[in-house]
Amino acid sequence: MMFVSIGLGAVLATALIVIVSLLTGGSVNPNGAQATNALVGQSVKGFRLAGLNGGSITAPYGHGHPTVLIFFASWCGPCQAEMPQVAAYLKSHNEGSIRVVGIDTNDSRGNGLGFVTRSRVEFPVAFDPTTSIANGIFKLQAIPDTVFVNAQGIVTQVYQGAIPKEQLAKGLAKLHAA
Repeated sequence: MMFVSIGLGAVLATALIVIVSLLTGGSVNPNGAQATNALVGQSVKGFRLAGLNGGSITAPYGHGHPTVLIFFASWCGPCQAEMPQVAAYLKSHNEGSIRVVGIDTNDSRGNGLGFVTRSRVEFPVAFDPTTSIANGIFKLQAIPDTVFVNAQGIVTQVYQGAIPKEQLAKGLAKLHAA
């Protein structure tokens, strides 16, 4: 009888989690894989932001380049673990025509500069202190997030959370194949 009670409790708890997630706008994927983001398949407008190191950065997909956008902030714990690994991976792989742009969002310039220096980031980083790109164009709910955009400006994938090297490699391979 005790096992029946435990089993029934587990089923009810799982059902409650699914219902709450769906009612709050979330999605549930029983395999633990990333759920499809509403941006996938959508065309996104270009942007122009100040570069974290000065100058300005324009969305590469606006000029026909497949693009990986890595949204982060210096104060974000998962970003602190993710960024050095992403920077090291990209440093050791030639991505050809694919452009990688970091977007330091909801952060201060000084903290962002220190963070990218410590993380050994060599790709360009745009500065989005007011989240106008992260929340405005891309409607991101949290960081870190990685957005893959093809050369036509269509979002092909959004990875929510700190992206593992394997997922970054898969996303880059899809952009190469497109």
